[in-house]
Amino acid sequence: MPLVASFAHWLEQRDWAMDFAGSAYFYPIVLATHLTCIAIFGGMILITNLRLLGWVLRSQSVSDVVGRLRPWKWGGLVLMVTCGALLAGSEAGKYYGNPYFWTKMTLLSLLIVHSLVFRRSVYGNTAALDRAAIMPGRAKLAAVLSLILWIGVVTAGRMIGYYEGPVPLADSVTAPAP
Repeated sequence: MPLVASFAHWLEQRDWAMDFAGSAYFYPIVLATHLTCIAIFGGMILITNLRLLGWVLRSQSVSDVVGRLRPWKWGGLVLMVTCGALLAGSEAGKYYGNPYFWTKMTLLSLLIVHSLVFRRSVYGNTAALDRAAIMPGRAKLAAVLSLILWIGVVTAGRMIGYYEGPVPLADSVTAPAP
């Protein structure tokens, strides 16, 4: 068994994970919180990116939009990731074989790279963006890539619940009639 699969199986066998996954109240509350955070956090990301593209809130400076939303985005991100980790940890064995889960994790990794690449030139340089006569191409590129990656994360995340895995051959073949 591969190391990651062994870890996933071990993780979901922990008492906390089994109690959490079997909870009639806690699991659904955490799932609903995760989804609510995605919606709210996603809305703030959308507004930020649309402002960078110059499509909304053009009367507001980029610094104001980014600055006002930043603490809320950080708080939402922490809560969303915490809930997501609880959900994934409680059913790690099931998620291990789910290609949509791995797609979501890959896209989240790319978002970390995205934030590092554009941190200094865009997100940490909003005063310069405000002074620019037109929005620099790097800011628009950051916004478009962010939108694409976040839409991918949400789509892959939604598909996780619909994936049923491959059907074993024995289950798909019916026995001949006597």
